[in-house]
Amino acid sequence: EHTPAWDYKPEFKAVKRDQKTVDPTIWERDSIIWFSREITRRLGAEKFAGYVSKFSYGNSDVSGNPAKDDGLTHSWVNSSLEITPVEQVAFLRQLLAGTMPVSAKAHEMTRAIIPSFKAGDWAVQGKTGSTRLGKGGNDKRSLGWFVGWARKDGRQIVFARLVVDAERTDMPKGLATRAAFLKDLPQLIK
Repeated sequence: EHTPAWDYKPEFKAVKRDQKTVDPTIWERDSIIWFSREITRRLGAEKFAGYVSKFSYGNSDVSGNPAKDDGLTHSWVNSSLEITPVEQVAFLRQLLAGTMPVSAKAHEMTRAIIPSFKAGDWAVQGKTGSTRLGKGGNDKRSLGWFVGWARKDGRQIVFARLVVDAERTDMPKGLATRAAFLKDLPQLIK
């Protein structure tokens, strides 16, 4: 899916690698935060909160950082919106079953933009996430997510892998988590 494609604007203040025209497929593949923020800005606070609530996404808290009034653009980036691995799997099961409160076309388009990978004989689709804890605190851990689904010989599994490192790392932890999961999957499930 390559619509809409939005051009980067300097006011988005993105890192150099993200200063490009982005469509939904690129957004998911490269984790383009400015594109996420532009989606939520265009939706508006009420619609954004409504979708998060209707999807039963984690704690559904889109308030953002305390006293910053940034929920619309920051709530999902190491802020108020939190989700557990079990909740991630439940969310993805709804997406795959087509039972979320959106159209069949929206389900189809969403599934289509999730990046694809191979893990042995498994066809994997999944999304990474990375963060560093400890904004202003003593917690210096790096977190990495890889969530998605895998198919092989008519079988489908839904997964969420969360890795928490004791120390901060330079490489985004989500990328390392994905690489380890793709390496491990063929041995985890035969």
